[in-house]
Amino acid sequence: MALWNNFHALARKLEKPVPTHPLFLIKPATSLAGPGDAVERPRSYDGKIVYEGELGIVIGKKTRNVSVAEAASHIFGYTIVNDVTAAELIAADPNFPQWTRAKGFDTFGCVGPAIVPGFDWRAASVKTRLDGVERQNYPLSDMIFSPEEQVSRISQDLTLMPGDVIAVGTSLGVGSMKDGAVVEVVIDGIGSLVNHVRG
Repeated sequence: MALWNNFHALARKLEKPVPTHPLFLIKPATSLAGPGDAVERPRSYDGKIVYEGELGIVIGKKTRNVSVAEAASHIFGYTIVNDVTAAELIAADPNFPQWTRAKGFDTFGCVGPAIVPGFDWRAASVKTRLDGVERQNYPLSDMIFSPEEQVSRISQDLTLMPGDVIAVGTSLGVGSMKDGAVVEVVIDGIGSLVNHVRG
């Protein structure tokens, strides 16, 4: 699953209020892609595709109705996510924002290269490079809901299962990827997730 509007800096830029509960959507398991895999442009879509470099929380055990204090023991570790989005589909129908469709295509959930237990996210930053040029560099300490708060709050809504990944949301610097582009998301202490776009 993937969060939206979970960083103070982005909320200010978008002029959106800070949410009172994590705002999330579910990405299908078929959207998963690994390190080095191609992000495949859907045949049905020729619009803008964007990268979103993020931290990912990996759930370690069945999680339902846990407190914030209990949530840490349900987190197996942390990874890197590129939450790819077909941006022009979100508002294509004014009657119904299509978040799941826009973010749910095959290969639109890039994850890796490792899962790191006990990772100290508080001192870390997310850096995203597009064709070698840095486009994102933001501190994870700017999160509105901490990983423990996310796991606790979301577990009140639905049961989280081992292996589930929560992408904690992105911040400033999201941008478009052209066919053939190479995107690298880096979090020191976890590694580097590299994918390319194939049209």
